Amino acid sequence: MGEINIAPILAFVGVMIGAWFLLNATMSKTSQAEERLERVARPKSLAEIEMKAKPENADRYKGLKDAVKNMGGMLEPQSELEKNTLKVKLANAGFRSEAAPQIYQGARVICFVVLGGFGLVAGYFQGDQIQVKMMIAAIFGMIGFYGPSLFLSMTISARQKEIFLTLPDALDLMVVCVESGLGLDAAMRKVTEEMKGHAKVLCEEFALANLQLQMGRPRREVLHDLGVRTGVDDVKSLAAILIQADRFGSSIATALRVQSDSMRTRRKQIAEEKAAKTAVQLIFPLVLFIFPGIFVVLVGPAAILIAKNLGNLG
Repeated sequence: MGEINIAPILAFVGVMIGAWFLLNATMSKTSQAEERLERVARPKSLAEIEMKAKPENADRYKGLKDAVKNMGGMLEPQSELEKNTLKVKLANAGFRSEAAPQIYQGARVICFVVLGGFGLVAGYFQGDQIQVKMMIAAIFGMIGFYGPSLFLSMTISARQKEIFLTLPDALDLMVVCVESGLGLDAAMRKVTEEMKGHAKVLCEEFALANLQLQMGRPRREVLHDLGVRTGVDDVKSLAAILIQADRFGSSIATALRVQSDSMRTRRKQIAEEKAAKTAVQLIFPLVLFIFPGIFVVLVGPAAILIAKNLGNLG
């Protein structure tokens, strides 16, 4: 068999094996008879009876989730510092589940294996040099291994940018709510209700902080976790100011107003900095794209006339 006849067979076998593993991971591990015996042996409680169908649909992919988590155990950090750093990064991206680090590492392993295998298949048809084939496979494998990290960094950046842009409006609304007589918890709840349409990420973080406060956690810990969970410097400074105001008994409305004014000043300075950088950043497009066209338009006719005159003299 030649290479042309082997390639479809290898592709078919690879697709069938991948589909079998995917179906095996997503299918339920218990049969209908076992589920019926479990219902007879242990009647459902009132909470289980009133439970909606959403958790059942979520459990449909529980096998795939467990498989990815088990694969991620190979790359799980050993030290507590590295584990905590990874958890904080995932929390900054919005992934706060306990199994998020294992699933993230498992996704890296799966992408490495899948893209590495694709690189091997692609390198199989690139001549007879083994170095070229291995280089192609290595490039695809590196893309698959570091691709989830790049996606995580982009998600963190986009999420923090959205929080940074929507935080001043939320602070202004909190100042109005606190000065009108509401407490900090009620003000955060009001911000969550009023701004959930255009500040989804920030309202989600405030809602989680409110939930933790209602469960009895100290306000200092909740505010500190809010700053760490978002990873935005403005939110961290806001949390620090509110913790100090709560500890020393100073006015929360005054602290919020001072923080709002400082954030507004900082945003103005950032805008001025970007405006000052514009002239320097325009040099490269001018030199690479605009100046060559202007040079051709201005010097081109003169160069043609000089070439004609030199030809006539010759």
